[in-house]
Amino acid sequence: MLGFTSKQLVSVGIFLFAIFIGVPLIIGATGRWDFYFTLTSVALLAIASAGVWLTFYIGRINIGQGAFALIGAYVSAILVVKAGWSFWISLPAAGLFAAVVAILIGLPILRLRGVYFAMITLVLTQVVTLTALALPITNGAKGISNIPLPSGISLFGIPILPDFAEMGNTKLAFYYTACIIMVLTYAALYRLVNSRLGHLCRSMQQNEELASSIGVNIAYIRILIFAISSFFGGLGGAMFGSIAQSVYPSSFQVADSVNFMLNCFLGGLGYVFGPMLGTLVLYFGWDLLFEFGKYQMLIYSTILIIIIRFLPNGLLSIRFGKGGDK
Repeated sequence: MLGFTSKQLVSVGIFLFAIFIGVPLIIGATGRWDFYFTLTSVALLAIASAGVWLTFYIGRINIGQGAFALIGAYVSAILVVKAGWSFWISLPAAGLFAAVVAILIGLPILRLRGVYFAMITLVLTQVVTLTALALPITNGAKGISNIPLPSGISLFGIPILPDFAEMGNTKLAFYYTACIIMVLTYAALYRLVNSRLGHLCRSMQQNEELASSIGVNIAYIRILIFAISSFFGGLGGAMFGSIAQSVYPSSFQVADSVNFMLNCFLGGLGYVFGPMLGTLVLYFGWDLLFEFGKYQMLIYSTILIIIIRFLPNGLLSIRFGKGGDK
């Protein structure tokens, strides 16, 4: 099953039980309904971070994932509000549109050396922000608000997906939706890494010249991986827009793109599930340090430096040692 060992299947089972049953039971017992929004945000950030991790997997630094999250949020909002599409259809459409944009961007720049690609992705988020401010269809600085909640879907009269507007607890509905998408994202990522394409990506990461000498189409794989990475970003952004029921040019900024990258470093670049752990730790860690006031950034930066210095393979290396792709 997706190449998992028996031990890994047990771990996956425990994880699924925890997020789909354990967390709702704990929140229900404590009455802290606000945690649903917090954990939903973590799940969606983990989805976008998975795409950044994938570009790291081919040896490229992607500091522009916030741009594709913003693209996904706007595309979904425009399709739902102005074209009358169902949110559930706009969700993959937003991801695909972000992937197409990535291909158009990647065709010329992914033939360049990695440092140039990193420099260009650094400005992508700001470029998309300025574009959103300038285009009439995005309503400029006003953004798009009053995005309706996801509607229900029925097949032959049988309800497949519920109408969120008719639900008493939309936070729980969004939490389950985000977690399902996150699980599917990381299952796909794990499968990709352990496929033939994943092995080719690993060979590129180690030595592109050697990989090219044995017939690997370097440019094609770079563009394909960048498109998949951006699809994840668009997917996460579209979900964020639906939860907030609004999207603005400032919804995703350069700092978000940097955080997506830090999530990968913190969790572990050598581990498929590293971005998920990194997102969880970074999100809650930042909130916990809020109590230190003006020293928050200093403590935060110091901890990150210490982790990168003494755990260069991320937090998951504590559990798995020097191995990777777990």
